Amino acid sequence: MPKLRVIDDEVLERPFDRRQFLRLMRYLIPFRGKMALAFALMVVWSVCNLSQPYLMSLAIDGYITPGALDGYGRVIFAMVALSLIGAVCIRYRVRLMDTVGRTAIANLRETLFHHIQELSFSFFDSRSAGKIMVRVINDVNSLNDLFSNGIVQVLLDIITLVLLLGIMLWVNWKLTLAGLCILPLLLFVVFKLKRVIRQNWQRVRNKISNMNGYLHESLSGMRVTQAFTREEENAAIFTEVSHDIRHSWMRAIRINNMFWPALDVVSAMGTVLVYLVGVRVLGIGSGITVGTLLMILMYLGRFWEPLNNLSNFYNNLLQAMASVERIFEILDTPVEIQSPPGAPALPAIEGRVEFDRVTFGYDRDKSVLKDVSFTVQPGQTVALVGPTGAGKSTVVNLISRFYDVQDGAVRIDGHDVRQVELPSLRRQMSVMMQDSFIFSGTIKDNIRYGRLDATDEEVVAAARAVRAHGFISQMEKGYDTEVNERGSRLSTGQKQLISFARALLNDPRILILDEATSSIDTHTEMLIQQALDTLLQDRTSFVIAHRLSTIRKADCIMVVQDGRIAETGTHDELMAARGLYYEMSQAQYQFLMP
Repeated sequence: MPKLRVIDDEVLERPFDRRQFLRLMRYLIPFRGKMALAFALMVVWSVCNLSQPYLMSLAIDGYITPGALDGYGRVIFAMVALSLIGAVCIRYRVRLMDTVGRTAIANLRETLFHHIQELSFSFFDSRSAGKIMVRVINDVNSLNDLFSNGIVQVLLDIITLVLLLGIMLWVNWKLTLAGLCILPLLLFVVFKLKRVIRQNWQRVRNKISNMNGYLHESLSGMRVTQAFTREEENAAIFTEVSHDIRHSWMRAIRINNMFWPALDVVSAMGTVLVYLVGVRVLGIGSGITVGTLLMILMYLGRFWEPLNNLSNFYNNLLQAMASVERIFEILDTPVEIQSPPGAPALPAIEGRVEFDRVTFGYDRDKSVLKDVSFTVQPGQTVALVGPTGAGKSTVVNLISRFYDVQDGAVRIDGHDVRQVELPSLRRQMSVMMQDSFIFSGTIKDNIRYGRLDATDEEVVAAARAVRAHGFISQMEKGYDTEVNERGSRLSTGQKQLISFARALLNDPRILILDEATSSIDTHTEMLIQQALDTLLQDRTSFVIAHRLSTIRKADCIMVVQDGRIAETGTHDELMAARGLYYEMSQAQYQFLMP
């Protein structure tokens, strides 16, 4: 069994792209007023913070050393007052930027989700749901720190560094230069070592992602695992993946634990240099006092914090840009199937469907339908049969305009489906696919999914029409019974009946059933056939079925083979012709016979 690999989504670092960064910043433009206020609050906090060493130096040199303690209380009061002001500024700045960041994140995620909903089926054909979810959830969430804290904080850190350097040089340039001698070594520790730390934690996340993926796959396929007695082999694979996590975690912890001790050692070296220079010249007419020495030391201690913040911002920015690239990759994916500019709404239709020399392929180099032409009159029931891959589902996908034809045209009541407003086209259709998808919620909500204004009575009527009312009414809460995502507590036949009721509730002019009865038992199928005799009246219907017994009453049967309409006629006409349909019918009959 192949081992899980780290997929592209797990690569978290990309080269910095200035254009992508500026594009991302547009999501913060609506909040520029709040961001300016947050920056002003941080400036006030910074001034309060930087005033503390000066006041301490003033207290030592101006009051404590001379023994004039009468003004000492005023200095202490000023220090406490400035601390309180700074605390208030920090509190409101955090609240303000959290609001800005979370709102910007929500706006970006909504924009991304809305765009994804507009993308054509071809987009989802080439991407797994898991990769799309990573972009909507993980990648967007990874920008939270950048929006909530990073932008304002980095500006403040730059200003703080400039102010600190200026104040320290103004107080005593000799002590300042002595303390900053270790700056190159500090920059190496901060920027280089932290980057190695981040890369190792990325590997940990990759390993955890692998384990989650394998665990999800194993749980989903547990029946197959037990049926083929693969428990021991799968346990060995899981153990290997788990050990990979442990090894990568321990390596990350070892390197991570090196950072703060290394930073403390380097900072201590700078402090020692200041002490050596300060004590050597202290009191020898140099103008350096105890208060001045302590003030330089306190400012020097504050100097390393913004440097550390800037390194964090740099690392987070590189990580965020990988997410930004993946997010914008989806946002830049063109919407291939959309309403033309100024397209009129499709008026109420009768249901006449025309294929005019249609050619289509999911890949440009390989056609699935080749020069197909036919006309279906309003109210007719048309059955599409043929081998797997012949193009049956492609025909109904083009009617609903899930894809656009490459040559020719599909017309409904004479309107080219590409030239009308897309929602007005699909609102007059109901499509029931072979894979009946049930959403988490109540059964009533699932039936009402395509028509939210339907009454409870209409929901029940639709369920009765497809013979779903019986099993629904026997459930613990009837139509208000909660079902899990994908309807895990329902049988396959029950899910299809609910989906059938959902499609019929729309009262569409065109009804498409793509293998809609493939997983329903014979008794239920007979009940549905009785309902269809009434429900398909005065409604253009396309029915795709492999079981030919379900489409004998169709007004027209089209046999699709190799992308073309090979035969057309009623059941009796095609059986009499003894062509491909006859051979398919005989083959099914012989297969079902004991």
